[in-house]
Amino acid sequence: MDCLDRRAVSAIDSAEVRAAKPFPWQSIDGLLTADGYQRLLAELPDLSGFRKIMGRRRRYGQASHDRYALDYRSRLALPAVWRDFVEELHEGPYRGKVAELLGRDDFFLTAHWHYTPRGCSVSPHCDAVWKLGSHIFYFNDENEWDPDWGGSTLVLDDGGEIDYSSAPGFEDFRASYDCTPNGNRSMLFLRTDHSWHGVRPLECPEDQLRKVFIVEYRLDNLRERLRARTGI
Repeated sequence: MDCLDRRAVSAIDSAEVRAAKPFPWQSIDGLLTADGYQRLLAELPDLSGFRKIMGRRRRYGQASHDRYALDYRSRLALPAVWRDFVEELHEGPYRGKVAELLGRDDFFLTAHWHYTPRGCSVSPHCDAVWKLGSHIFYFNDENEWDPDWGGSTLVLDDGGEIDYSSAPGFEDFRASYDCTPNGNRSMLFLRTDHSWHGVRPLECPEDQLRKVFIVEYRLDNLRERLRARTGI
């Protein structure tokens, strides 16, 4: 079964994404087939297998990103639909589109689920330099998740002025753009030194969780990773 809508993948305009402001990004509706989305949503991993990450110190003094997390591994006991989806990401036209977006093919994909409870947030940050980009797939049923609860990924505009090795607050940015977190939607972006993003504290009920599946594009070459980190 195909989870990705191949026509929607093909329709992603790489030039448009790279030209987006304040950094390369795009919020996408319907990248998954309707049936694929519903099956993935219905068979999300159970919270019991997740690690609780709370109060963990971050670089540069940034506030902790509190959540429950589960890293994808081939040995995980997962429903077939999730295994099929991950295989599509690695081997189908999706990878070719990512290579087109990045202008390079020496990357590998990693993935993880994040479930976030009430009161938790993602403080403004830029991803690590060895992450070339990320794709956030949202898995909150639009019939169950109230937009007033929050959960949008915020694309933050620093005007090219804030050092990524710092800890600004949401109020320090010139503007922000919401990426709606419910329904068959996703948000793709490429990492730059000013690709600031975050999620404000959730206001959902105690029995609700913001659920996302994040695919990351990482450098596949140790020398390149070191170069990205040191600038040498």
